[in-house]
Amino acid sequence: MQLGLVGLGRMGGNMRERLRAAGHEIVGFDHNAQISDVASLAGLAEKLESPRAVWVMVPAGVTDATIDELAAVLGEGDIIIDGGNSRFSDDAPRAERLNERGIGYLDVGVSGGVWGRQNGYGLMVGGAQEHVDRLMPIFDALKPEGEFGFVHAGPVGAGHYSKMVHNGIEYGLMHAYAEGYELMAASELVTNVPGVIKSWREGTVVRSWLLDLLDRALDEDPELADLSGYTEDTGEGRWTVDEAVRLAVPLNVITASLFARFASRQDDSPAMKAVSALRQQFGGHAVHKR
Repeated sequence: MQLGLVGLGRMGGNMRERLRAAGHEIVGFDHNAQISDVASLAGLAEKLESPRAVWVMVPAGVTDATIDELAAVLGEGDIIIDGGNSRFSDDAPRAERLNERGIGYLDVGVSGGVWGRQNGYGLMVGGAQEHVDRLMPIFDALKPEGEFGFVHAGPVGAGHYSKMVHNGIEYGLMHAYAEGYELMAASELVTNVPGVIKSWREGTVVRSWLLDLLDRALDEDPELADLSGYTEDTGEGRWTVDEAVRLAVPLNVITASLFARFASRQDDSPAMKAVSALRQQFGGHAVHKR
């Protein structure tokens, strides 16, 4: 099957290679001319036979502009797939604009990171059944082998919503592993923390791919001495918590893990300074001064 692919970075570039290995004809565009197959989006559209399908893998901040530019060179019967980490609420307005041109739209949450080329990508798809059916050869090539790793989650927006929740859960899982690591590192009893993490990888109820990756990181740097604790968030955790507030769903763990990332960026917490001052004021407790 032919597919246009816009954005050939860490995810998009590996997706192109996995799809080509499965026998699909992929025409890729990227602003980096050294890795692009064509010079422009117009050139990409010309290379594809109608009806065309183009998958967009660009940062959320430029997705709408990219899709609007792409829509101008596509036509009726074509489909645009957004596989980036867009906010789900952007999908319906985007689909409506494209529908006015006769262009279909699918939103796809993609998980798998830099390992997806080798292991396959988890795909969560939102959109019309007819559009999903048409793209199934592509989805089948991208997903892992076997029955798992793909879902048609619902109408437009459902794919990105599912991926948002997936990433919120990821925040909580990662922080639980991180807290366990820190507690063992502080303990007087555990003398081989990396070994304990490694032992959990088989036969335990906490085994997972994230645990495998933590083990890999500790193999490279047993005390994580080369890393800063400063941790970014890329939006999905915040959006998940926003939805929890809107729907009055108690997301205790996910919310706490998001706030922990905010705390990681403070050299000296103003809030904890206030707590220290209050303890001194009401109880005469000792404080640590600079």
